[in-house]
Amino acid sequence: MRWPYGRRDPVSSRPRPERNDMTDTSGSGGALDGIKVVEMGQLIAGPFCGQLLGDMGAEIVKLEPPETGDQMRHWGQGDKPSWWRVIARNKYSVAADLRSAEGQQLARDLIAKADILIENFRPGTLEKWNLDPAALRKANPGLIVVRVSGYGQTGPYSKRAGFGGIGEAMGGWRGIVGFPDLPPARMGVSIGDTLAATYGCLGALAALHHRDRTGEGQIVDSALYEAVLQVMESTVSDYSASGVKRRRTGSALPGIAPSNVYPCRDGEYLIGANQDGVFARLAAAMGRPELADDARYATHRARGARQEELDALIGDWTATMTIAELEATMIAAGVPAGRVYDAEDMVADPHFAAREALVTVADEELGEIRMQGVFPKLSATPGSVRRPAPLTVGQDSADVLKRWLGREA
Repeated sequence: MRWPYGRRDPVSSRPRPERNDMTDTSGSGGALDGIKVVEMGQLIAGPFCGQLLGDMGAEIVKLEPPETGDQMRHWGQGDKPSWWRVIARNKYSVAADLRSAEGQQLARDLIAKADILIENFRPGTLEKWNLDPAALRKANPGLIVVRVSGYGQTGPYSKRAGFGGIGEAMGGWRGIVGFPDLPPARMGVSIGDTLAATYGCLGALAALHHRDRTGEGQIVDSALYEAVLQVMESTVSDYSASGVKRRRTGSALPGIAPSNVYPCRDGEYLIGANQDGVFARLAAAMGRPELADDARYATHRARGARQEELDALIGDWTATMTIAELEATMIAAGVPAGRVYDAEDMVADPHFAAREALVTVADEELGEIRMQGVFPKLSATPGSVRRPAPLTVGQDSADVLKRWLGREA
């Protein structure tokens, strides 16, 4: 069922935890310390792959067009867009016009010293710029080239332009997001781009392991639509086995009940009690323990068959309480449940603080910026934000050319 959207309880009055500052400017540390990466991508997919590798300790040299830089420098919301500060952290900016012979030679020189190259241009672009990965790997046999694109490097659609939203549509995501009586919706973040980047990073790590054993690099081909397809659970298998096509179902997943967002007097609250034992605990918390033995709700399939009926029954109960009252009840009962957070909730939450899920990075223009930390957490070689995003295009050219190439800019 669709619950009307309402305002949550304000969080501004909640006590705010002490600030965690994980920024490490020492320039060392992390599992990938010593790995050199050249990032030639722009916007989201390529740069996010670079962010992930940089968070784990790799040195990321980002090549940017001298005049404009990466367009991500201007992305974000509010009067002080800050997305660049997240996606470009732990990176060094080197200005290079890849459309010019001089810029292409600079790229080749840097790539010859690199372990990994990241790019997310339309297939064929590198080759057009005299940066064919085959030639680059001939000069540097251990080079790993991560290529992120809309449709992959091969196949009939490979030359098409493809942004994240197109990959989400082709991979099946957009078709199942939203309510059945409305057009397909989207998530509020660019999930197709970040998934493709994450799989590109995963491929790079696997390729590094292969190189450690053989000395040989390879190409990592990560397509946006395939990255989305990979997380689509049994969508294709269910169609193959039973002819069933998943459709848009709003905030509920068909056959998984109860698991929905339920109304409270001051907002909405998510409860997931679709396992038999957990549902029994929820029923007891509701003061209706008999529901767990009722043939209509006692099993997974039975609850799934009466999903809307069960959601309505639970929703009538939750509507009598505030979010705080319901949360206390769910915690006491051991039922998986939680508030629907926004950024203000995250900044104020003590669990985020205790796990250092948010870090503070000093920024010369914007002051101290809060942003997501480094995940996953490694016990022996934890990642970190070692340096803030470069403020100007090419600000690190002299430093990088001296350290990597032993020459002046």
